[in-house]
Amino acid sequence: MESRSSQPTNVIRFPGARSPANPRRDQRGLMDAVYAAGSLPIDAGDRATKAMATRLNIFGFVVIDEMQADGSARRLRPSEAIHGCTARPWRVSKPSGRYRIDDDVPETDRDLFAALQA
Repeated sequence: MESRSSQPTNVIRFPGARSPANPRRDQRGLMDAVYAAGSLPIDAGDRATKAMATRLNIFGFVVIDEMQADGSARRLRPSEAIHGCTARPWRVSKPSGRYRIDDDVPETDRDLFAALQA
């Protein structure tokens, strides 16, 4: 006769309690914190948070501004943010609108975005 345990054998329990979600270490928590506060500063050397913010930026959930030495902010494109530099701090904020047209787009190309401006 075969005896069976009441617990499944393919589940491994790791010792210790789970750490609580940290807004700086959890992608969803970071997005919630940014949306609740409007913007969130990120230290220059915080690579983990910058990587999370970059992923959120790629999908359009947040915008990233790199703080310059003179105190001004420069908006980073996703292609720039992915190479996140640890020399300067960032400010992560929620996007101002669903669509945004950069001022860098030439006047001749603005008609391509006419449906987005309506």
